Amino acid sequence: MQLRLHGSVRAGRSVRLAITLTCCLAPVHGQSAWTDFGPAPIANGPYTGRVAAIATSRTKADTWFVGGADGGVFRTDDAGVTWRAIGDAIPTTATGALCVHPGDDNTIWVGTGEANFAHHSRYGLGIAKTVDGGVSWVVYGSNEFAGRCIARICVDPKNPAKLFAASTPAGGFLPARSAAREHPLRNGPVGVFRSLDGGEHWTQLAGGLPTGIAATDLVIDPANPTTLYAAIGDIFGNANNGIYKTTDGGASWSKLGGGLPSGTAGRVSLAICASRPQRLVAIFVNPASSSGGSATTQGVYLTDDSGATWSAKTAAGSFQSTYGWYLSVAAIHPTAPDTCYTGGLSLRRSTNGGASFSTITPPHVDLHALEFDAAGRLVCGNDGGVHVSSNLGSSWLARNDGLGLIQLYAGMSVDPAQPDRVWGGFQDNGSCQRIGPRTWSSVLGGDGGCTAIDPSGQRVFVENQGTGNLYRSVNGGGSFSRSSSGISGSDRNCFLPPFAIDASNASRMVYGTQRIYESTNGGTSWIPISGDLTNGGTAAIHGLAIAPSDGRFVYVKTNDGNVQVTEDGGTTWNKRLMGVPGWVRTTRPFAIDPGDPRHAWLAVGAFSTSFEGGARLLETTDAGRTWLRRSATLPDTPVHCVAIDTRHSPAFVYVGTDRGVFRSVDGGEIFHHYGVDLPNVPVIDMHIDPARSRIVVATQGRGVHEARLLARDEVFARPTIR
Repeated sequence: MQLRLHGSVRAGRSVRLAITLTCCLAPVHGQSAWTDFGPAPIANGPYTGRVAAIATSRTKADTWFVGGADGGVFRTDDAGVTWRAIGDAIPTTATGALCVHPGDDNTIWVGTGEANFAHHSRYGLGIAKTVDGGVSWVVYGSNEFAGRCIARICVDPKNPAKLFAASTPAGGFLPARSAAREHPLRNGPVGVFRSLDGGEHWTQLAGGLPTGIAATDLVIDPANPTTLYAAIGDIFGNANNGIYKTTDGGASWSKLGGGLPSGTAGRVSLAICASRPQRLVAIFVNPASSSGGSATTQGVYLTDDSGATWSAKTAAGSFQSTYGWYLSVAAIHPTAPDTCYTGGLSLRRSTNGGASFSTITPPHVDLHALEFDAAGRLVCGNDGGVHVSSNLGSSWLARNDGLGLIQLYAGMSVDPAQPDRVWGGFQDNGSCQRIGPRTWSSVLGGDGGCTAIDPSGQRVFVENQGTGNLYRSVNGGGSFSRSSSGISGSDRNCFLPPFAIDASNASRMVYGTQRIYESTNGGTSWIPISGDLTNGGTAAIHGLAIAPSDGRFVYVKTNDGNVQVTEDGGTTWNKRLMGVPGWVRTTRPFAIDPGDPRHAWLAVGAFSTSFEGGARLLETTDAGRTWLRRSATLPDTPVHCVAIDTRHSPAFVYVGTDRGVFRSVDGGEIFHHYGVDLPNVPVIDMHIDPARSRIVVATQGRGVHEARLLARDEVFARPTIR
């Protein structure tokens, strides 16, 4: 194995403390405007993607703000009938917390990085602030928060220059903190921080408060804002987990007992009543195992004396399945203290101070955010978007039209016969097909993964999570049946196993668990053609590709870092690289020259500090025996996918990154940002369509987009970020 580095090596550097984002028009070669393909929303529901944070105006009942887990910040001024994106100039669309100035709806703080501990709970870059409603933004606290996530921001209602923030690590499970993508600051401090100047500078608070442990929630007493309560909640369990209180603005803290669990807990969540701040509700979750299970509801607790004593509310039951590390949120009605809510997989409500509870789950499960607007309506954020109730949760209305927050997994497909028909798998929103402009329809539930379409457009494949959950349609998507005969259900998987159709033989397919399966009859049956290609343990294959010109060449990447290649259809496999980082779930890391099976590109989904000389894009011309580094001129951001346009010589190279799409017109020597009107969203998959001179990309947070493929010398004026 040999890795030849091409280009200069740049060490990872911390981002400046404050980054001011403004726009100007500049002529840039080879730019094209992106067209939003949606979905916004999915017709069946209607649903959109995961909402991780909600904030509402204190004076305008119809003004709400939502933060997509990876979709950025949107605003509505008509109670969700229409939405507009206001945060696309922020350098990341990963959102964990929102806070609105109590007297000025145009002053908003955005805590970047989603603090929900999943593999897809991506890292943040700091706390962004706008004072003009989102026209311009400043990002502060990069050294304090970059590479980590913000769980909550609280503003002192009597002195809005004083803010508090709770921060957590990015991601949660093995490989440790995979959602941080190996950010150089990922291991920085977490806990509770304070700003005394409107968010420009931040100091970590100690004084009896644990440091180095995730602060999963934070509330402030609106009547006496020197009193705050912090939830310390390492999801794997820690003896220091619990609720801490300060009465002097954060100078000193004490851990609360008085009936709270004395054993080890995992994640902790909090809510405080605005009209009776002596009343708080807390959710304690059992510690998570290293694989993500066992995190059931440990208990719900209520205090009426500002935390001195707590009573267990056993009637709340268990509402978080086994993944309370991901799903945990509480709320109390601002003017009716006996009405409180606990959210997880389902939503539970009590109207008698916790003596009894009823289930009032919105149309989509998996709750992450609860907020009341100025009219007393309950606004709920979940894995299907936003739902609102005007009767305390007894009935719900979806408010997702125009809210394009869908997170796709890698594995998008474009119908060869109907170019506007696109298929994709969505986080917790199934496998869907595009049926009209920005309109999509679901064909399979669960978490949707890879899709594939044969050249006829009649044989369509979709899947949902788990080994062997592969489905086939032979009538163009009209109906589906299981297509996994021969695939062992006990094989390991990366949640959504990758698969592909051989471009030179549409009856042949490959499918990846910890090994490769092959079908030669269009998915009717499968046989293994490899042994374990990982290093063992829980690892699985998360990326694969078949050479278009010669199906004997198959490239495989495992989520424990191996790159394996076969040149004889699977009889022999050769380990070409080891230790290559990247996201642990399904990706599309390879692009293979359609005319040369030995010529391939490999995307590395991590920052430059994590792999051989900063390599984030590699090229081989000998089937992986040697590699050239092609990432020297890319920004220091993870690269998730690569596509090549070989109509040109040298080929035009396109890469999808955490900051959008970049293109090289000289074979990978120099890259430039490609296209306008695409926010700084992670691009997880891409499809080059040379016959129609277009590129279609799938994002984690803003759905699917299309742009025209421009020639080398075409010029387009685009806004550039400075």
